[in-house]
Amino acid sequence: MDSMNTLAVPPYVELGVHSLSGLLWTLLLLFLWHCYRMGSDLPIPGHAHAGKLKSRSRRSIMSRGGSCDVTKCSARSKLLRSDQITPFISMETEEDEEQGQGYLTPVMSHALFPAQASAEAKKLYAALQEYAKRYSWVGMGRIHKSLREQVHLNDHSAIQKPHLFFLPDVPSVPFFPRDAHRHDIEVLEANYSVILAEFKAVYQRGIDSKLGWTCVGPKGQAVFSLYSAGVSVAGNCRSSPCTYRTLLSLRTFISSNSLGSAGFWLLGPGATLGSSYGPTNTRLRCHLGLQTPSQCELVVGGEPQCWSEGHCLLVDDSFLHTVSHKGSPDSGPRVILSVDLWHPNVAAAERQALDFMFSPDL
Repeated sequence: MDSMNTLAVPPYVELGVHSLSGLLWTLLLLFLWHCYRMGSDLPIPGHAHAGKLKSRSRRSIMSRGGSCDVTKCSARSKLLRSDQITPFISMETEEDEEQGQGYLTPVMSHALFPAQASAEAKKLYAALQEYAKRYSWVGMGRIHKSLREQVHLNDHSAIQKPHLFFLPDVPSVPFFPRDAHRHDIEVLEANYSVILAEFKAVYQRGIDSKLGWTCVGPKGQAVFSLYSAGVSVAGNCRSSPCTYRTLLSLRTFISSNSLGSAGFWLLGPGATLGSSYGPTNTRLRCHLGLQTPSQCELVVGGEPQCWSEGHCLLVDDSFLHTVSHKGSPDSGPRVILSVDLWHPNVAAAERQALDFMFSPDL
């Protein structure tokens, strides 16, 4: 046994072990050198152009043979330091968009908020600043751009003119396909019979402001709100518990800010709601048809559509729209469940910021 333990290791085995160890050390040193070079070229956090300025200044110095006047170098160093701590906030530049940075980058520039902005825009801007202080400016480019351009809100096309808040660069059409919110539409339609039964129970008690109805008009217009401006109407929700739970199960229901509402909407025979615009283009209004007599029509952006019982319509009500019920007096009211959902092209970071800016508590 001792003779086996004292056997000499062949020379070629020792050579292989030393070669493998040397290779591993070489790879480790190369990895550390790569990490150092990558770290030295990273841009300063919060400033998209700091890394470019740094690399450009290094190249310009090297191209001059590595020598530099002490005064010039000091001035350039001060310029870089002051550029890194610029506190001003603004929207992204066209150069940023061309380089693929888009609206999901931090918003940093010297542009100031316009002094001629309305009081409402200034209030929203203050709320946006408070949100960014608590969380981040990342993804706030379009919202900041919108607030800066609020003074031009009336200059928008006559066919789409939201009167409260317009988010730029949001592609939209008057009516959206079901795929835009397939999950939520399928949930609403699957609960159609239960929702209709709860509406009938509420309707049979009578239409009266003391019973939770609002917007009661002379031709059968009335609204039974479950959510109003982002706040649940507790008494009405208790009257329609299944409908309330269905709303809570939706993924994109706007339930936390004043831009979102939900409820039963009635329109009596012979009634017409004149041309109007919704408050914002950041939402879509989903209509679930509950009772839809013939000759009821919704025209949005010049495109007519009719409701169908048990099925949903997705509408961008920031477009000019009219509603009419031209049926006979004995045809009964047109009834829909209206639910406000987020526009699919509004990013998650923007939704969170808008919840904060339009909080019912502000």
